[in-house]
Amino acid sequence: MKPVRVLALLLIASWAVPSPAVAAGPYAGYLMAHFTGESSNGQQIYVAHSTDGLRWTDLNNGSPVLRTTVGTRGVRDPALVRSPAGDRYWMIATDLCIGCGQDWGTAIGNGSRNLVVWTSTDLVTWSAPWLLDVAGAIPDGRNAWAPEAVWNPATNDYVLYWATNVPLNGVTKHRIYAARTADFRSITTPQPYITRPGSQEIIDTQIVEVPTGPYRYVRASGDGQITLEGSNSILGTWTTLGNLAGIGLTGAQVEGPMWMPFNDRAEWALYLDQYSSGRGYLPVLTTNPASPGSFRIPATGSYDLGGLRKRHGSVLPLTAAEQTRVLARWSGTASNRLQSYNFQDRYVRHVNHDVRIDANVSPAQDAQFRLVPGLAGGTGTVSFESVNYPGEYLRHYGFDFQLAAPDGTAAFAGDATFRRVAGLADSSWSSFQSYNYPDRYLRHSNYLLRLDPITDTTARADATFRVTN
Repeated sequence: MKPVRVLALLLIASWAVPSPAVAAGPYAGYLMAHFTGESSNGQQIYVAHSTDGLRWTDLNNGSPVLRTTVGTRGVRDPALVRSPAGDRYWMIATDLCIGCGQDWGTAIGNGSRNLVVWTSTDLVTWSAPWLLDVAGAIPDGRNAWAPEAVWNPATNDYVLYWATNVPLNGVTKHRIYAARTADFRSITTPQPYITRPGSQEIIDTQIVEVPTGPYRYVRASGDGQITLEGSNSILGTWTTLGNLAGIGLTGAQVEGPMWMPFNDRAEWALYLDQYSSGRGYLPVLTTNPASPGSFRIPATGSYDLGGLRKRHGSVLPLTAAEQTRVLARWSGTASNRLQSYNFQDRYVRHVNHDVRIDANVSPAQDAQFRLVPGLAGGTGTVSFESVNYPGEYLRHYGFDFQLAAPDGTAAFAGDATFRRVAGLADSSWSSFQSYNYPDRYLRHSNYLLRLDPITDTTARADATFRVTN
């Protein structure tokens, strides 16, 4: 029996869940998640937006929107996944940080067996990240790279697949493994999914659904070429269709294939990461993903990838409502500092996730926050999101302050939400009243931030701040 059929039977027998409704459309724009390069800051989650799928604008002022705090503290190859019902999203990524405590030799031979996962219900407020062990159950599996996930209507859950370096049948190389999951917190036993002959590795592969044509699904893989294959079942037999060598693109020049169906026409872009030249993504276009001869490189000037180099990621089509939320959240949210009223050379800053006021803050981003709508809701409320630790917020805990990622509870949201009011010591400045302890205010004491009742002149000065650039 062929390995692919074994995988299909094993996975189908192992798990079945109810089928969600079909995700909402039509779509109005595109969101790309990506990383930028081999630095600790570049190996985080960045996003860009496009209205036409070819011209991209970097969001969040070119800063990461998600920063991992688990595993290697770096992430690459992000994949954005929407539930079929359109009510939940996941971000999954390789747990890998080259140049920040790990080199390529270690990453290949003894790397993280985990993926990093976030989840969201609105695409803009994300959970704390968690590690999902996907390769630990693979005998002598040595890493887990380049994850992707695709909804499989045949089994009513996701096929999660990734590359793992494994010695098998006398050859040590990267092969694609797959498992099934409904929640990205637990998976079925991983099974081999794609293996190339001999010593040929395969690391990057991505599947796109095609509404018409000889195959329902087409996948593009980086395996020495950019190989195209077609199938009518995600876990079924795949037929080799050809590669992109005819337009001068092989695995020696490009990797990280990323599909993007256009929203307004029967055309697809296959974005390819020009890793060998360090130039990031290049789109190639086709009206038939199953026909290698139909792909073409667009004219220079007809596409624009924005200011940041974009590497191996994924594109999610956006509904009008999703696009509005994304652009309201990340299009140009200004960063601010909180200046102390009575120690005007000092600013609120985080250090090792504690919060205090300091002068001469270094790095400067430790004292920069985005004042976003309060996590607990309510007119006129704000929360303080860190600029250099996006997705983490100032919150009080035991009336002390810390920088932390939301845990999904109402208690956290309340602790991280404040009402901005006229300054208690000077009405031209600002004070911040606790949302869930309205008799207490954000103030400093011995330079440390606290949440206290305000009862005297000193405390009123301590609880007064200027919001400044």
